[in-house]
Order: sequence, then structure tokens, then C-alpha cells
Amino acid sequence: MPSKILDPRRHKNLQPATSLWNRYRPEAAPLRFKARSIPAARRWQTATRRELARTINLKLLQPVPPQPRRVELVDRGDYVREKIVIRTSAHTEMPVYVLKPAGARGRLPVVLALHGHGYGVKDIVGLWEDGTDRDSADGYHKDFGVALCRAGFLVAAPEISCFGERQTDFSKLGFAAPQPSTCGHTAFLSFHLGASVIGLRVYDAMRLVDYLATRRDTDMKRLGAMGISGGGMHTFFSTCLDPRIRACVISGYYCTFRDSVLAMSHCPCNFVPGLWRFGEMQDLVGLIAPRPVLVEAGDHDHIFPISAVRKAVSGARSVYGVFNAREAVQTDYFEGRHQISGEKAYGFLKAQLGA
Repeated sequence: MPSKILDPRRHKNLQPATSLWNRYRPEAAPLRFKARSIPAARRWQTATRRELARTINLKLLQPVPPQPRRVELVDRGDYVREKIVIRTSAHTEMPVYVLKPAGARGRLPVVLALHGHGYGVKDIVGLWEDGTDRDSADGYHKDFGVALCRAGFLVAAPEISCFGERQTDFSKLGFAAPQPSTCGHTAFLSFHLGASVIGLRVYDAMRLVDYLATRRDTDMKRLGAMGISGGGMHTFFSTCLDPRIRACVISGYYCTFRDSVLAMSHCPCNFVPGLWRFGEMQDLVGLIAPRPVLVEAGDHDHIFPISAVRKAVSGARSVYGVFNAREAVQTDYFEGRHQISGEKAYGFLKAQLGA
């Protein structure tokens, strides 16, 4: 007679996650946003930004001079695309596409354009996987780096850690098939070292901003950021930790941890050990306040459910209310799936940064 098999869907107590969910109480997190006045909120920001930087191990790598070198310069008619490589630490380099409107003079407002999962930064600067040019937007990114440039910005689009030309070469490590994903491998290696991929990506963004500040065609007092999906995560945490970013667009990411990255299968690059201490996303958004933020969310984005996005935005506006800046949290709720909208984003950044 075969042994009776219990169904974990009917017997929830068989699931280890059940006991873990019972311990998940962001409302009781020690570092959540609790301030009720601007001075208290400023004190919370100083202490919490320092602790978040420590938690993601932002100091795992040490900055070095960027030593930029140009590897490509292409005239695309209404804009120029420059590809450079900068050094971010003693052992790492980062390719960056810089898009600049044709004929632009003087110092321009700047936007960091941060791509999500896929074949890498080429997908937001008008390039196919093989590096050939395309003339029409494609995919969920919709070439938003090009769209930002055409809106009047100097656009800096880095190859984010783990994607494109920055993937792990497993052949050098001796891995046998099947190989782990490059995001997963880097995430687990980071965890082992007490760090995170989020920390690596924020670090890269900070080094990119350092480099941009050395250029004669950038106005760093008018710096913004925009990203989708994993790039939305990158935008969120980079803006939390780098006050030099004056305004941001978070697309396909801002939600609640409970209903998105913790509720379903997500890439390991989304996770940081110990992040529970900071509460929910609406608490962390207090590190951005009162800087303007636009949240893009599709009503059929099933990995960042729209109902939870609306709840998180309401929470963000309550946090911004402490700074008397509720109106600085804006939204673009659109009909569609996990993708860039852009209907409000480019105008929002132009209004905030003066393009």
C-alpha cells in the first residue's frame, strides 16, 4: 500500500514559508519611517541611509579614478551615441553609452537610464543584440534611453552588473552544464561575502555619477534617473542612497515587497539579507523624499500587481506628507503589461530638471 501523500496546498503548516510569513511584520521593523516632523525625518534619513549602505555593503569595493576611454562614436542624425568604458574599482570596468542631442551646446541636464533584465544596455539605446542599429523601438524597454535623449537630456546608460558585456564567464570558473544564471551566481557570491547585487549596482551608479561630474557637457545640478524592472529597482535604491539624483522615474518595480518580490519567483538580484529591518518600500521611499518621483505601473503587470502598487503609492504620499510634499509623488497607471509607458515620464523629468 503506497504511503499517503499530504498536499502542501491544503496543509499550509507543511510549508516552511508559513512560519516565516508569520514573522514578517514590516509595521514593526526597527528602521521603518516613523517621523512626524521634518527635523525628525531628516535625522531618520541620515541614520537610515548610513545603515542601508552598510546593509547592502556599499563599501565592498573601493573607488578608483574612472580613467574613461572611448571605444565608439556614432552619429545617429538627431543624436550622437558615444560608447565609453570607465573603471569602477581596481578589478572592474563598466561600459556606458552616452547619448547626446545633435548640436547641443553647453551643459545639459543628465538622466541615468537603467535597463532591466534582457540582453543588456543595448536594448535601451536603439541596438539589437548583435550591436546593429534599429530605427524603431522594440520590446518592453521601448528604447527609452533614446527617447530621453530626444527629450533634450544627455543620457548615460550603463551596462548593469550581470548583463550583456558584464555577464559572468562560467567557462573560466570551470562550471559544468547546466550553468547558473549570471545574476544568480553573482547574487549568491555576494551573499557569501556579506554583500548584494543591489549594493554592486548602486556602487556602479555612484561611480558613473562621479565620472559624469568630470565632463564639461553635464549639469550635475540637474541629474535624474529612470529605470524599468530590475532597472527600476536600481533607480529606487540608487536614488535612496545618492542625494545627487534630483528626480526619478521608477517603472515596473515600486510596489510592496510582500506582494511582489517576496510573493513569487523573482531573480536573486532583488534580495538583500536583513532588508526586513527597514520595513516596506513605502518606508524606504522616505530616503528619496521630498525629491520628485514618478511611478509607472501597468494594470496587467502580474509581477508587480497594480493594487499593491496603489497601496504603496498611498503610503509614499503619507511619508512625503511629513515633508509637506505629497504632490511630489506622481503616477502613470497605464493599460498594459510589464513595460515602459513614457506617456508622462519624459515630460515629468523635463519639468523637474529643466530640459
